[in-house]
Amino acid sequence: MAFFSKLKEKLFKSSSKIEEGLDAIVEDGGEPDRPSEQPEPRPEVPQPPAPEPPASPPELPEPEPETQPQPVELPEPETVPVPEHVPSPDPAPRPEPMPVPAPGPEPRPEPEPLPDPMPADPTPGIPPAEIPPQGGGLLNRLFKRGAAAPVMRRTLDDDMLEQLEELLISADMGVDTALRVTANMAEGRFGKKLSTDEIKSLLAQEVTRIMEPVAKPMPIYPKRPQVVLVVGVNGSGKTTTIGKLASQFKAAGKKVVIAAGDTFRAAAVEQLQVWGDRAGVPVLTAPEGSDPASLAFDAMARAQEEGADLLMIDTAGRLQNRADLMEELAKIVRVIRKKDETAPHNTLLVLDATTGQNALSQVEIFRKISDVSGLVMTKLDGTAKGGVLVALADRFGLPIHAIGVGEQIDDLAPFDPEDFAAALTGLDA
Repeated sequence: MAFFSKLKEKLFKSSSKIEEGLDAIVEDGGEPDRPSEQPEPRPEVPQPPAPEPPASPPELPEPEPETQPQPVELPEPETVPVPEHVPSPDPAPRPEPMPVPAPGPEPRPEPEPLPDPMPADPTPGIPPAEIPPQGGGLLNRLFKRGAAAPVMRRTLDDDMLEQLEELLISADMGVDTALRVTANMAEGRFGKKLSTDEIKSLLAQEVTRIMEPVAKPMPIYPKRPQVVLVVGVNGSGKTTTIGKLASQFKAAGKKVVIAAGDTFRAAAVEQLQVWGDRAGVPVLTAPEGSDPASLAFDAMARAQEEGADLLMIDTAGRLQNRADLMEELAKIVRVIRKKDETAPHNTLLVLDATTGQNALSQVEIFRKISDVSGLVMTKLDGTAKGGVLVALADRFGLPIHAIGVGEQIDDLAPFDPEDFAAALTGLDA
C-alpha cells in the first residue's frame, strides 16, 4: 500500500485530469440528485408544532386577571357607603377596606411589566426565533445534509458517452481502447443517471479488467545464467531500470551480473556503475565505441564462470526508425545465442509513459527485432499519459512486469492492476 500511496500521489496529473473531466461531464447536462433534496422539506414539518409552546405564555396573563377580581369586589363596598349612613358607627370599620382598594389600583400597573418578562427570556428571544430554538438544530442538520446533498447525476446517453470517449482519448488511452471501455461502461446502464463517483468506479473496473491478464512478474528460470536483455529508445530509463531490478534481485538472494552494452555513451556506463555499486552487483564494461555484441558474448562467458543467476545486458538507446541501430540490436541477439540457443530468456522493453501513443509504435518495431517478452513502464510521475499503459495492454497483451514513478531505488514495483486503476481514476485504495 505504501507504493500505491506513492503511485496515487505521483499520478496526480492524469488522475486529476480524469476527475476534473468527469466532474465537468456530469455537471454539463446533469442535475442534483432529487432524493437528497427531499429530506430538506421534511425537517420543516416539525416546525409547526414549535408554536405550541408559545401558546402557553398567552395563558399566563389569563390567570393574572383572575387575581384581579379582588379589586373588583372592592369598588362594590365603595358604592355601599354612598348612601347617607354617615352618622352610623359603621364608617369606622369601613375605612379599613379603603386601604385595600389602594393596593387594588397598584396591581393594575403590574400588567404593564408583564410584557417585560417575555422579552427577558433569551430562549424565545425574538418572536421569529421562537421556532429556531428547536429548528436551530434542524438548520444545522440541513446545512450538514447540504454538504453531502449536492450529488450531481447525469443520464448516460450518447452525448455523455461521446464526452467520456474524448476524455479518455485525451488521457492517452487511445481511440480503440476508449471506445471499448465506454461501450462496456454503458452496457446495461444506458439511460440511467450516474454520479461522478459511480462513473469513476465503473471506469476503474474496466481498466482493471483490461490490465489483470497482463499483470505478471518477470519469470525466473532455473537456467543459469538467465539472460535478461533490456531495450528501449533514448531516454526511456533503461539504465536506471536495470539498476533497480538488479538491486531487487540481489536483495532476493540472486547473484546478478550487469553488462554495460551502451558502449557509445560514456555517461551511460558511469551511471550503470553507480547503480552497480549501490546494489553490490559487478558491472562489466568495454572501451568506448567497442562492439556491444562482443561485450554481451564476453559477459555471458563471465556469468557462466561465476555461476551467476542473472545476466542483465544494457543496450544503447535507439529510435525505432533507425534501421542501422535496430540491426545492431538484432546482432546482439544472434551473438548471445551462440552461447545459449534459448537466450535471451527475457527481453524487457522499457517505455517512457510521457511518450504517449508513440509507445505503441515502439512496441511494434521492437517486437519484430528482439522478440519482446515483457514491458516496464517508467516515468508515470509524468503523467497525463498514464492511460497509454491501458492501450498497450488492450492492443498487445504483453506482460507488464513493473512500473516506475521516480528515481529512488524503491520507485520501481511489480505492476498491480487494481492499484493502477484506482490511482489513474482517482479512487481510494
